[in-house]
Amino acid sequence: MTRELKRLSIIMLAMFLALFGAVSVIQVVQANALSQNANNRRALYDSYEVQRGSIIASGSAIASSVASKDVYSWQRVYTDPKMWAPVTGYINPALGSATAIEQAMNQALSGTGGSQFLTHVEQILSGKPARGSNVVLTLDSKVQKAAYDALGSLQGAVIAIEPKTGRVLAMVTSPSYDTNGLATHDTKAANTYYEQLVKDPTNPLYNRAIAGDLNPPGSTFKLVVASAALSTGQYTPQSRLPNPSSYVLPQTTTTIHNDTHGTCGPGATVTIADALRLSCNIPMAELAVKLGDDTIRAEAEKYGFNNSFQMPLKSTPSVYPQGLDAPQTALTGFGQGQVLATPLQMAMVSAGIANGGVVMNPRMVDQVIGADLSVQQTYGNTEFGRALDAANDAEMVQMMVDNVKNGIATNARIDGVDVGGKTGTAQNGDKPYTLWFTGFAPAEDPQVAVAVVVENGGGQGQSGTGNTIAAPIARKVIEAVLNK
Repeated sequence: MTRELKRLSIIMLAMFLALFGAVSVIQVVQANALSQNANNRRALYDSYEVQRGSIIASGSAIASSVASKDVYSWQRVYTDPKMWAPVTGYINPALGSATAIEQAMNQALSGTGGSQFLTHVEQILSGKPARGSNVVLTLDSKVQKAAYDALGSLQGAVIAIEPKTGRVLAMVTSPSYDTNGLATHDTKAANTYYEQLVKDPTNPLYNRAIAGDLNPPGSTFKLVVASAALSTGQYTPQSRLPNPSSYVLPQTTTTIHNDTHGTCGPGATVTIADALRLSCNIPMAELAVKLGDDTIRAEAEKYGFNNSFQMPLKSTPSVYPQGLDAPQTALTGFGQGQVLATPLQMAMVSAGIANGGVVMNPRMVDQVIGADLSVQQTYGNTEFGRALDAANDAEMVQMMVDNVKNGIATNARIDGVDVGGKTGTAQNGDKPYTLWFTGFAPAEDPQVAVAVVVENGGGQGQSGTGNTIAAPIARKVIEAVLNK
C-alpha cells in the first residue's frame, strides 16, 4: 500500500468514526431532548402514523386514541379534560402542536423511544400495526379529583407530592380548559378555541402549579427563614427576638406591621417558635436582616429555589434573588418583596421538612409500558439534597404541627391526625391578596405534602386569608390521601 493510499485510508476511517460518533450522540444521548424539543416537528409527524399510547392514572386511561376518518387516522380523546389539563396537555396533528405530558413523553407515546426499538422492529417483522407505549403516571385520580373539587372556581393551583419519594399525587390549576377542544382535527374550531383561551385575562393555559406568573409566597416563606436560622447553629426555636408593634425597614422610612397591628403576643421579646406559630411579620423581618440575604438564599436553594425541575414537565424556577439590600432582605423575611414561588416549590419545602430534612426531586411518571404490557422503562426516586440535619428538622416539624394545633393554621386540622402546616397571606400593593397554605401529614409518618395558592384574594379582595380559604382546600386533599 502506497503512502498516499494509507494516508487516505486513515482519513476516511477518521471521518467514518467521527460520523458514527455524531450519529450515536444524536440517536442515543440527545434522543430524548430532541424529541421533546417543541421545534422538532419531525418527532410529532412520526407520532401521527401510529396509534398513540394511553396516559394512565390509577389504572385508567385519561388520554387515549380512537380511530378517526380523516387523514390523521387517530383522534386523541381526554377523560375529565379540565381536571387533567395541566397534566396531560394536548396533541393536535392538524395544528402540529403538543404540550405537557403529550409533548414531554412524545417518544414513548408515539413508539419512537430508544427503549421501544426492539418492539418496533418486531412490529415491522410481524406485520402488526405500529403502536405507541402507555405512560403510567404517579398521579392518583382520587387525590386529583379531591384537589380539583376543593379548588373549584377559585383562581389558583394545588399540588400534592409524596415526601419520601417526590412522586406527584395531584396537580390542579384553575381556571382550566377543555383539552378535547384543542385536540380536535377541525383546524378552524381548534384555532378559534385557542385564541379564546389566549385572550382570556385569567390565563387558563397557565399551569399555575409549576409555572405561569409566580406569586410572592407570603408567610409560607417564614419556614425557609426559620430553617436558615436553625441551620446556622446560632438559633433554636426558643431563641428570642425583639417584639415591637411596628418596625421601620432599615435605611428607609417605611413602616411595617404584624397582621394584628399589635405586638406578636405579650412581652418585649418573642420566640422564633411563637413568631412562626402566630405568623408575625416584624420578628421574622428582623431575623432575616440578622441572617442576611446570602444565608437565606443558600437555605432557599437547598429546598430548590432558583432551580428548574424536569418531572418531565419543566417547572419555572422559584426566585430568591442575589444582591438584596437590608430593607429588601427584611421583606423576604415574611415572603414579600422580590421572593417569588410556585406551589411546587412550597410543597417541596414542606416535603423536605416532613422527610427528615431530605428534599426529593419531584416526578410524575412511574413506568412506560408497551402495548404487549411489557415494562419498557421504570423511573426511580432521586434526591435533590439535604436541607436540614435530623435534629433541626425535628424542631421544624414540631413548629409546623404547633402552627396547626394552636396557631393560625387551624383550618388544616384533621381529627386524630397531626398535621404540620403554614399559612400565607401575601400582599400585592392595592390589589387582592394571594392566599397560601403548605403542609404535610401525618407528622409521625408523612404520606403527603401539599401546597395551595389562591390568587385574586379568593374573590374576597383583601379580606380573605390563607387560613380561611387555602387551608381548607389543603385539608381536603390530605384527607383524600389518608382515606384512599
